[in-house]
Amino acid sequence: MSHVPTRRAFLQSGTTTGALLGLGNLGFLSQLRPVSAAEAALDSNVVQLKPEIAPVVHLIEETPREQLLEEVASRINLGRLSYRELLAGLLLSGVKNVEPRPSVGHKFHTVLVVNSAHLASMSSPAEHRWLPIFWALDYYKSAAARDVVERGDWTMQRVDEAAVPTSGKALQEFDAAMESWDASAADAAIVGFARAAGASRVYERLFRYGIRDFRSIGHKAIYVANSWRTLQCIGWQHSEPVLRSLVYALQMHEGENPSKRDADADRPFRRNAELANNIRSDWQSGSADNAATQDLVEGLQTGSPNDVCDLVVEQLNRGVAPQSIWDALFVSAGELLMRQPAIVALHAVTTTNAIHFAYTASGEDETRRLSMLQNAAFLAMFREAMRKRGAVSDKFVDKLESTQSQASGAPAVDEIFAALSDAPDTAASKVLTFLKQTGSARDVIDAARVLVFLKGNNAHDYKFSSAVLEDYYAISPHWRDTYLASNMYMLRGSQSPDNNLVARTRAALEA
Repeated sequence: MSHVPTRRAFLQSGTTTGALLGLGNLGFLSQLRPVSAAEAALDSNVVQLKPEIAPVVHLIEETPREQLLEEVASRINLGRLSYRELLAGLLLSGVKNVEPRPSVGHKFHTVLVVNSAHLASMSSPAEHRWLPIFWALDYYKSAAARDVVERGDWTMQRVDEAAVPTSGKALQEFDAAMESWDASAADAAIVGFARAAGASRVYERLFRYGIRDFRSIGHKAIYVANSWRTLQCIGWQHSEPVLRSLVYALQMHEGENPSKRDADADRPFRRNAELANNIRSDWQSGSADNAATQDLVEGLQTGSPNDVCDLVVEQLNRGVAPQSIWDALFVSAGELLMRQPAIVALHAVTTTNAIHFAYTASGEDETRRLSMLQNAAFLAMFREAMRKRGAVSDKFVDKLESTQSQASGAPAVDEIFAALSDAPDTAASKVLTFLKQTGSARDVIDAARVLVFLKGNNAHDYKFSSAVLEDYYAISPHWRDTYLASNMYMLRGSQSPDNNLVARTRAALEA
């Protein structure tokens, strides 16, 4: 019988769950007051922040890394710092002090990971929601130090108020600046646009710009989705510095101005903007079709960006439901991870998560059509980018099989994650067996999240796991178990060493 590491039990002192999966004991977290669901719910020349949040940002900025967790824990217990205040301070510290250049990645993951840490927190018991945020705080200090070395201690400056367009011209000037890749004009224009329009209208525009090019292997789309989701929690009043950072990131490019050349990174969007017009007007009324999903998965194994986008249009026009298209995109991203469990394929998964979020959040029909097409094109581009990094195996999701018969029974959850550290192929097969025989995906998801808390040591552990564990439920039942099994390759196994943050947090709280 499987030992099930429930979300509440695995962190409680005095239970047997700590022995499962080599997890240790996180009962010390109970010394911090719980984060209630209501608390986390929606509700000089340097850039100026709102006065109510500036002291929190200053605390994060100025407290030495070796003292920050202790100081934050103290203020939480004294009732002087709330979850939303800390989350806002964490995001704003990042956008203020870490430049999204030369790539929207690397050290800038301190900003990109905030929403992922928040999702991990919200999926945990109330009394344990601080741990992912504490991890992100510590990560910010290392990223800020890297920014000093790499970018000369870059800091966001005040917006040039004289250049901010009036409300009547803001959208037009923003679009013009983005289309011409004019970073200075876009910086002022996004401020005018944000002041003139509501959050939904602003992000409708940003969803489109987040998917327009393949630079930084999907991080632009990821930043759009994650910033929108975090702002929904911390409040739109904090949006201006976040939007300025985001637009600066979206303008990142190499070499000559992209508007003056035909770069590979830009080519799919230019074609898809026209191709989207060929999709029938009632494309959302199609029928589920698993055979069409399989055909698209196979097309994505070899096809060019143009080939796979043409196939998406053909399938939609013959009545295939958008859900069947998305099933193929999710499953294909997981298949890429099976074929090369490394950083490029990981971003195929997290980028698909971000673009699917844009698809679900957008209210514009054209943006939704473009999201599907661009995601398909990006997966083909991810596949080719993987080939440049090294060998790509011939593993395919339709060949992923269970290792045990029905008669032998389902493997235990702890058995699956024990195998994951050294034998990921075995773990993937075992989890597929477990899911088919028990239907208990929650047991696997809870255990996977626990292991990220305990074993995760970089931003991708949070970004990747949050995307995979969320998207499991966005996929049709016919495909979702295969998807989760294929993504086991980059989750954390129980035999990996604990991260240093667990010990540091325990010491801070027990001092």
